[in-house]
This record gives sequence, structure tokens and C-alpha cells, in this order.
Amino acid sequence: MTLHLHNSYTRRKEAFEPLDATNVRMYVCGPTVYDDIHIGNARPLVVFDVLARLLRHAYGMDHVTYVRNITDVDDKIIDRAAENGEAIDALTARTTENFHAAAAAVGCAPPDVEPRATDHIPQMIALMETLIASEHAYAAEGHVLFHVPAMDDYGQLSGRNRDEMIAGARVEVAPYKRDPADFVLWKPSADAQPGWESPWGRGRPGWHLECSAMSEEHLGRSFDIHGGGVDLVFPHHENEIAQSRCAHPDDGFARYWVHNGYLMSEGEKMSKSLGNFYTVSDLLEEFPGEALRLAILKTHYRQPLDFTKDGVREARQELNRFYRALGLRADALEDGEGPPDASYVIPADVVSALQDDLNTPLALAGIHAAADAVFAADTPEEVLRTTGALKAAGRLLGLLQADPGVWFQGDGDAEIDALIAERLEARAAKDFERADQIRDDLAARGIVLEDGAGGTTWRREG
Repeated sequence: MTLHLHNSYTRRKEAFEPLDATNVRMYVCGPTVYDDIHIGNARPLVVFDVLARLLRHAYGMDHVTYVRNITDVDDKIIDRAAENGEAIDALTARTTENFHAAAAAVGCAPPDVEPRATDHIPQMIALMETLIASEHAYAAEGHVLFHVPAMDDYGQLSGRNRDEMIAGARVEVAPYKRDPADFVLWKPSADAQPGWESPWGRGRPGWHLECSAMSEEHLGRSFDIHGGGVDLVFPHHENEIAQSRCAHPDDGFARYWVHNGYLMSEGEKMSKSLGNFYTVSDLLEEFPGEALRLAILKTHYRQPLDFTKDGVREARQELNRFYRALGLRADALEDGEGPPDASYVIPADVVSALQDDLNTPLALAGIHAAADAVFAADTPEEVLRTTGALKAAGRLLGLLQADPGVWFQGDGDAEIDALIAERLEARAAKDFERADQIRDDLAARGIVLEDGAGGTTWRREG
């Protein structure tokens, strides 16, 4: 089955045909590093990590280039650093480190390239010079602005009319603008603000310009997929298209535009005042990152997602079931090691679901079926085959790669081990009331004890 993706630009699902099957190229807008990411920011991370995994499965590990940028110069960063009384480079270093930790915790592999805006100022200046030369941009009072009326088909991605675009962009009203819709490519910097020398004076780039320059530098003037959240369609992605296509009219820029849907939190728009604003780091204190990832993937990427803590708890229970199935592999192996994981074939229904516009809910149904096959297996050979298929299916979704023992017990817990030892002593002393109390107390904390011939083991259920 051919991969199909919904192309936001054409508003229809299309067969994916890369420009070069030996180098499939995807650019995804990354974070502006002024604060820790929230769960809404995590959704595109997870969605496009799955797409990158699928592309590598289809075209080969070495034939995909996934670029996800870091925006490390922006007015939000300047304002937050001032609020914190913190140096800008200290703020961006700290928040970037936290971002990497959060992305890894929800199972996202690093992109092949992670460009930073501040490392691409020369490319941005060159792009502006090209736009000015073609009369698609102009300099005014230390600014460089893109002249929207100079592009005949501006607005095709968002489908907005002119009045909607002006209102939606919240553009600055300024006397130096030729048209109210014109947007800033370059702005002057005060002495205390970050800035770089340019033909128009010391200044800094606009947000839209940054991504156009970085995608061109690392993927070329034409590439396959541009991704991000639906909130970026206008003005950010619309303006990227304007800049890149007007600078290079003979090149196509991105061919497929893929956007994930909005995220709600506990049934409402996420807001600190409502108490439903969840950063990934805060959620990780309560839940494993893999449960957050599964909770995100249970909704199709283009649909609105209502993220709830109850949903994460349900996802964790599903993962418990999957890992219990994988745990049967150790018993089946006995003294052997079994075939390597790479030798197992991903179930066809999981692959076909993902090839149909990343239908992760249907792919997860295939993973549940793979777990059912494990529990139904009645020979060691069948257990090895079915657990191998389950783990291979999980790998394509970025799931089920932990050791089952580690999943259920984490890194171990000295307190739990001590209570188990106390319970064994109580049972030996025939103090069954105390032994039962320990079991019940642990069960209330989501710790399930299992007594067997080899002793007592435990696992987390909650």
C-alpha cells in the first residue's frame, strides 16, 4: 500500500511521492525556547516522530532527512528573560535542555538536523536581499517587510480572504508599511536586545523568515513535507510559502503540508487559570512518558485531541497489558536468546493503518490484536513469534521498547522491597493480618504482588 497523507495545501488526501526516494526530506517547526513545553507542544513532536519512523520504514533508515528547528531569537524570549532577570543565552540554554529531555521522555528520537535560528543569520540576510531585488520586499526605517500584494496567490494555504488575513495576523499598524497586510522580515534591535549587523542596520529576524532560511539551507529550495500544528497554518506557514516561493519562483518549496489538530485539556482550552495547563515536565512527575505518548496517539492526528489525566491513566493500563504480553517472552526463551528483534515482521494491519494518513487509532487496534495473539499462544515458539511481532509493531509507533521488568518496577524501589521482605517475615511468623495489610497498602498505591515458586515479585498497575 502506498503512503497517503492529507495535504493541507490542496485540502485532500494524496498519494505521497517523494522528489527523491533516496533522500526523503521533512521539515517540522520546533519550539521557541522561552519556557518549558506543554502537552500541546508535545503533540506535533509525537505525530511527526511517528511519520519520520514510517518514512524510514518505507524508504530506509539512511534515506530520510528529518529537520526540526530551534527558534532561539524571538520577542517572547527577550520578554521572558527580562521578566526573569536572566541572560538570554542562559534562558535559551536551560529551556532547550528541558525541551530535549521532554521530547526524549515521550519517546521522540532526535531529528537528523536541529538548526538554530541564531546560526543562520547570513542565510536570512541573503534571502531578504533576493526578495528586495525582486520587489517582493522593501526596506523602511530599519525594517524589512514582505509586500503581500506583490504575491498574486498569497493566502492559498489558509484559504482566508484579505480582511481575515489582516485580522488573523494581528499585524502591527505602522506608518512605514506600504500595505496593512505587509509583515516584518527584519526589525531594528535596541542596544540591550540581541542583534546582528545587516545592510539595513543592526537588527534581528522575524519568526517567519527564520524557518524559510533554515529549511532551504538543510533541505534545499524544494523538499517533500513541511509539518506543524494547525495553529501555524496562518500566519506562519502562509508567510513561509510567500517568502520562499517569491525568492525562488522556479522551485516549489514544500510539496506536502501536514498539520496536526488542536489540543484541548480536560474538555476546555488549556489555561493556567483553569488549572488544566500541563507542562510535560509536570506530567512526568505523575505518569511515565510512554503513557503520555500513547494518550496522544489514541486520537487521529488531524482531529482535535481532548487531553485528560484520566485518558493517560487508561493509556497506562493498556501499556501494562502490552508489557505483560511481552513479559511472557522471557519464560519462552528459557536459556536461549531467541532471534534478534529486527528479524520480526511488523504486522501488516499496523503498517497499512499508518500508511493511510497516519491512522494511529487503527494501528493501535492492530497492536491490541498482536497482544491477543501473544496471550493465545500455546507453544514457546509461538510466544516468541507473537511477542516479536508485538514489539516490532510498537517500535513503528515509538512504543513498547522498554524491558517489561523495568516498565512495571521502574528503576526499583527500596521501600517496596523492604515492605515485601517485612511481609515475608510476617507470613513466616504467621502474622497474616500484617502480611495482608502490607499487600492491601501496596495495592492501594498501584503495586501488585505476585507470589510464586521463585518468591514474591511486584509490578505497578496504576
